[in-house]
Amino acid sequence: MTVTVTATHRYTSDERLPVEVLVFRVEPSQLDEFLRIDHEVWTMGEAFLPGSERIPFLSKEVWLDDSKPGEVTLSFVWESMAAWRAVGAADIQARIQAEFDRRFTGQVELVRAMHEESSYGVHRWSRFERLGD
Repeated sequence: MTVTVTATHRYTSDERLPVEVLVFRVEPSQLDEFLRIDHEVWTMGEAFLPGSERIPFLSKEVWLDDSKPGEVTLSFVWESMAAWRAVGAADIQARIQAEFDRRFTGQVELVRAMHEESSYGVHRWSRFERLGD
């Protein structure tokens, strides 16, 4: 990994960090509820698993497209494939999914799982960040 830092920015390259991208569709009228429950159940549930020493992903972002009401793109950058696989264990996923289903009663459609389309080959190679705000 290579890191360059100046007074205005940081550039990191050669990372090869696994990326998970999920696209969901929900009723636009239920979007706020979906986003709240997704954060409370999925984000926090995977971030703070019992017995884990640290959060297994480096970041999770939620993207919305105003031209597609109700479409939600979730993007995770995982610390490693091992961390992602550990969180992806069937028992963990089933427990978190059951809690999500109990709390969110609306319809959720998985539209796309980009990482599955590429056999988990999507990865972050570099990142450029503005500093000093």
